[in-house]
Amino acid sequence: MANTTVEFEFITGLNRPIFRNARLLGSWDDSGRYSDLWTESQMQEATGEDGCPVFRGFATLDLRDQSKTFKWGVVLDGPQGANFWGVPSEVQDVNSADRYRDFRLRDAATVQVERYYLTHCRRLGANKYFPPGSVVPSLRFAVWAPNATAVDVVFGQSGGYIANSGDGIDTAHTAVSLTRSSDGIWEGSPEGTFETFKSAAYMYRITNAQGNTVYRTDIFSRSQMGKGDRDPTTDAWPKTAETLDGGVSCSIVIDPDMVRRNFASTPPGVGSDLIPTEEFWAHEFTPGLPVPTRIEDLIIYELHVGSLGFGKTVSGNLADALEFLDHVSSLGVNAIELLPMAEFGGNVGWGYGNSHHLCIESSAGGRDKYLHFVRECHRRGIAVIQDVVYNHYDPNAERAEWQYDSTAPEQNIYYWYEGRSSDYEAPDDGYLDNGSTGFTPRFWEENVRQQFTSGAAFLIEEMHVDGLRVDLTQAIHRDNVLHGNGHSVSSANVFGQKFLRQWSRTLHMIRPSAMLIAEDHTDWGAVVKLPTQGGLGFDAKWQVAFYHGLIGDSDMAGEAPRLLMQAGFGGNEALSMDRFSGTLFDSRLNQVVFHESHDEAGNASGTARTITVAVNGAPLIDLTRIAAESRCRVCCGLSVLSAGTPMFFMGEEIGAQKKYTFDNFLANREDILGERTGNGKNLFRFYQDLVSLSRRLRSIRGHNIDILHQSNTNRVIAFKRWSGSEEIIIVASFSNGSFANGYEIEKDTLAIPTANWKEVFNSDSAFYGGQNIGNSGAILQSSGGRLTMMLPANGFCVLVKQ
Repeated sequence: MANTTVEFEFITGLNRPIFRNARLLGSWDDSGRYSDLWTESQMQEATGEDGCPVFRGFATLDLRDQSKTFKWGVVLDGPQGANFWGVPSEVQDVNSADRYRDFRLRDAATVQVERYYLTHCRRLGANKYFPPGSVVPSLRFAVWAPNATAVDVVFGQSGGYIANSGDGIDTAHTAVSLTRSSDGIWEGSPEGTFETFKSAAYMYRITNAQGNTVYRTDIFSRSQMGKGDRDPTTDAWPKTAETLDGGVSCSIVIDPDMVRRNFASTPPGVGSDLIPTEEFWAHEFTPGLPVPTRIEDLIIYELHVGSLGFGKTVSGNLADALEFLDHVSSLGVNAIELLPMAEFGGNVGWGYGNSHHLCIESSAGGRDKYLHFVRECHRRGIAVIQDVVYNHYDPNAERAEWQYDSTAPEQNIYYWYEGRSSDYEAPDDGYLDNGSTGFTPRFWEENVRQQFTSGAAFLIEEMHVDGLRVDLTQAIHRDNVLHGNGHSVSSANVFGQKFLRQWSRTLHMIRPSAMLIAEDHTDWGAVVKLPTQGGLGFDAKWQVAFYHGLIGDSDMAGEAPRLLMQAGFGGNEALSMDRFSGTLFDSRLNQVVFHESHDEAGNASGTARTITVAVNGAPLIDLTRIAAESRCRVCCGLSVLSAGTPMFFMGEEIGAQKKYTFDNFLANREDILGERTGNGKNLFRFYQDLVSLSRRLRSIRGHNIDILHQSNTNRVIAFKRWSGSEEIIIVASFSNGSFANGYEIEKDTLAIPTANWKEVFNSDSAFYGGQNIGNSGAILQSSGGRLTMMLPANGFCVLVKQ
């Protein structure tokens, strides 16, 4: 009887020892024969050749079972608890959601090795490599190019660009020839230590499937050399890295385990500029000022870094964002959601379309400055939510994903293509559209899924980001259609779902408290269910229906109530408060709700900033501004005090007026810091006080909500929030006249118990520029399910049960 030894490796690709007590499970019995009853054995933890933890196990298997397909996996202990399954990726079967790895025995004299990579964070790219017996790391390059016939690494000159002709290669550095493995990954190491090549600029010189030489960036780069917006193939370029578009520039070798000590470079002679990441993060938090880890506790400020830098003519950067934190802290919000920061084309944009998912946009400041920004947020008790984009790539990805190693559409490895190009009248007809900008990524390919999953793991683990918001998830799991005829491609939708489950499982394995948010405009409840319950694993989803019902300026609002837009016409006609009450009630369903976002602040057709919608675009002077601000306060109150997680876009707190658009935000940039003490001072104080109130009341930080009253004619809605014994009632009105003689709400005695109630917040306070119509802190009594109170025009009051 002939046997063979199989070695199994579970490779994390993460430098921190997150997991422990790994056990190997496989479809064989104690004698080494194939069995449907799996055998468990202990694995040994070691340090892998990438310098990260790896778990190894062995099995001696009978070669008589060479015709069998064996299955295996790993059980771990870690942050999620004990005995959880360590393989988050599903099998390549459209009809199965099973998670295991498989292999067949090979009749070989050497040990057969089967590997599973949890992430590719230290597998692909330019990474440290520890040869056997060495404690000094070498450098290893690795790139996925399955259709290439040859791959070399070439090094760039100081300008950071290598032309298609090869011009720009630094001939003083010898090219590194890479060797292809069976899985299409090319690997190789130059002579010398890792330290020798730190900060080196490089590209991959690929001989593609057609025999042509092309130059490609490193998709797994952590830094791109270009910091500008020039593409030398189409633009005049002065041959400086400062003017070069990072998406087409050379990649840079960096040490992911080191970071710059200071936000700006340390002056010469002052000390070492680089310190270990462990030292950098040692003082990440402020005692007594915890960073929130539950979505229910967040009040999110959506921030576009490029729109900062007030008074400048160029885009804002992370230095501007760091300075802006004083404003955000004084506002009182406890979470910042950043528009995408992964490398994107040019240096003026909002980031929705990326090319390098482990790389922070170089023109914004890059990786190290991003780390300083995250740490400073945490020191202030502010969580960081990062927008990420997986539904398409940068439209100008010719040096990144597009035709990476072949010009044949069916071999365009990062894009989903159905069949062969010869099947179509036009070659592009075989690609998939999904309702976003660009063709659908190839989600059936593990290396594509890992591109996004590893990019997310990089943000959560290396960058200490607290949560991620995924752009337009329905494009991934529902909307894939053939470009040529618009027919739905169900397999692409299934593999999109598989990807999202793998993504969420992986991140929650690494950090269970990672807050995962989907921008999803479907009513599919599975989006916010656990994968074990058939869900995608998100903790919450954006609810644009709340915006359409409350604000309603978007052409996509359809038959939504459109409360503010209707009120903005200035009439006294009835508003659909009853229909909005259903939307408000649904905010309890794990939703992020908002009265303004980057999409609806001018980008979506028909949209504008909230304060201009509030008065139908009338000039904001005198009484018109007073009316506009009062209606804005109502909208903010309904959002912040709802049962969802509230969010608002930058500038709302001072009444920003100019449209925010992806292509014109610099021209429309408003001085938020200046307006805070000028025209926007009353509104800013209102935001401060309302945010403070919502953070004090635990009833606001849960999902309990009951609609107590709505009147279309009176334009009034009332609802209750509670947690334990704490109960509050919010009564809001879009009426142009006050109810100074009292307004009665009525429901059953369970909803409105007999009790005393005290007004603790009034949006019509003179402090906010209001008329002081309200209850002045008086104790109000409810009885028989009825409560009567004074209610201001275009205002709301918050009452707490005594």
